[in-house]
Amino acid sequence: MPIDIVVDAMGSDKAPESEIRGAILACKNLDVRVHLVGPEDIVRPALRLALRGQRLPIFVVPASEWISMDDKAAQAVRSKRDSSMRVGLKMVREGRAAGFFTAGNTGAAMATAKMVLGMLTGVERPALATILPTVHGTPSLLLDVGANVDCDPDNLVQFAVMGHMYAQNVLKISRPRVGLLSIGEEDSKGNALTRDTLPLLRQLTNINFIGNVEGRDLFNGRTDVAVCDGFVGNVALKTSEGIAKLVSVSLRESLKSTVTSQVGALLSRKAFNEFKKRLDYSEYGGAPLLGVRGVCIVGHGSSNEKAVMNGIRVTAEFAGAEVNSGIEAALRS
Repeated sequence: MPIDIVVDAMGSDKAPESEIRGAILACKNLDVRVHLVGPEDIVRPALRLALRGQRLPIFVVPASEWISMDDKAAQAVRSKRDSSMRVGLKMVREGRAAGFFTAGNTGAAMATAKMVLGMLTGVERPALATILPTVHGTPSLLLDVGANVDCDPDNLVQFAVMGHMYAQNVLKISRPRVGLLSIGEEDSKGNALTRDTLPLLRQLTNINFIGNVEGRDLFNGRTDVAVCDGFVGNVALKTSEGIAKLVSVSLRESLKSTVTSQVGALLSRKAFNEFKKRLDYSEYGGAPLLGVRGVCIVGHGSSNEKAVMNGIRVTAEFAGAEVNSGIEAALRS
């Protein structure tokens, strides 16, 4: 039976085109029904044009307002009461849809989800998690990547439990290794936050905690889940995106620099495309907002149609897994 997913049609930099084309791809490749939320006079004509007569389970849900990337999150959430984010998340709260995807303003998405959906029992703050590639081709989960700049040890413990449950139930890692991101493996390394958090994580019996991990461990396959505050996580994420872009561009330029390397580039095109695919954010769909009472996935602002489709896929996978109930159960024990 198809699963109902709500998409903020006005979220991305190229809205609503990316969202509409991503919804079309999703309905062709996934067992979903997509509800596009936004102003009818903008979304409906664009959808009709993109469909070109195709009959797909895509529906338009009216919302008279939307929150832009330039809006101040807190103010926009309060003032735009009929925003596409709020209308979409209310559908999830009311059980009319299984999950919500937006490629819009991250701060606004987090604040709206927290207000509309509420928090899971035992969770003080939601955390944004992102998937990173590793040398083994397996995913690595990093959280928090920007929802909470300042955290206390209890927040990081909750992030560890949430990351464990997501890795286990959505990424299908049977016994995910959870590490605390620090500046050294030794217990004495790190700042006051990591040193105070470490013994609390060691006390947890329901997760596979492996101790401190370093930045390189995000990509070498040593850890499946890395926990940190949102300041450190966001810096790590943005640095990783920059390095991935540098490597990709530099490699492409090097392959075109001489006749010999151009011939080599032609012969290695398939391998190069596979390399780019492993570094491409659009393959991962979006970052789950963990800790809210529902399913909310936040995509990159520059999401193209493939990224939106994968965002819908991740939203459906999250909705079909027992992540939230598992988080509450783990935090009670």
